[in-house]
Amino acid sequence: MGLDNLTRGVAVAPRRILGYGVQGIGKSTFASMAPNSIFIQTEDGLNDINCTRFPLATTFQDVMKNLADLYTEKHDFKWVCIDSLDWLERLIWAEVCRKRNVEQIDDIGFAKGFSFAISHFREVLQALDALRTHRNMGVILIAHCKIEKFENPETETYDRYAPKLHKHAQALVQEWVDEILFMSFKVHTKQSDEGFNKKKNRGVGSGERIMRTTERPAHIAKNRLGLPDEMPLDWREYAKYLPENKNKVSSSSSSSSKPQTAEVTNG
Repeated sequence: MGLDNLTRGVAVAPRRILGYGVQGIGKSTFASMAPNSIFIQTEDGLNDINCTRFPLATTFQDVMKNLADLYTEKHDFKWVCIDSLDWLERLIWAEVCRKRNVEQIDDIGFAKGFSFAISHFREVLQALDALRTHRNMGVILIAHCKIEKFENPETETYDRYAPKLHKHAQALVQEWVDEILFMSFKVHTKQSDEGFNKKKNRGVGSGERIMRTTERPAHIAKNRLGLPDEMPLDWREYAKYLPENKNKVSSSSSSSSKPQTAEVTNG
């Protein structure tokens, strides 16, 4: 009986994307290029972007109300973007403090405040899962970045870029999403001779904006679409690898590969 429920093949579902990076790199612009997208804004930074957005959320309950409206009301949005996760985290911390009647989350002993915050993060992810499952909506989560110490058991401790979230929230979100895209400017190093056998490395950049899709010692990233390790920071480049678009490309390629004389022969 149980074997009757088995399925086979690739299951196409709306994507869950976490895009994080340095300030001003174009994270929100990337998300705004997703077709039929709507923003839940937890920070005031979308005024210069042509996008559809809810009013600025100033409480955790505002965010949950926005998600509930997308679930219950009639609309044709295909993507929902939370911009940004680290400002959502501030709203969550404020909610924890309100419920516990404390001034700051650190005032809750033994770091329990951050554990309480995780339950609210789970509420958000559960609501987003409901939108994916029942409203067929993709999810884009935007976050700023931080430099953190990473204790690798195989090497010495080193610095790396990571989403700007508390470690518990960071781990939860990283596991939940399908893609983690680290967005940054492309930088090269150039060595110059300072004299007296001294060398100096300088960072040189052209302003090129890129996404890194595979984890490296310098940054957190992942993808399940077989993306190139490095891509231009452009939604259209990412969209080429979405399953529904790859299927279209494959079908188009198959059609174009058919003998062109077939139509003449049949005629």
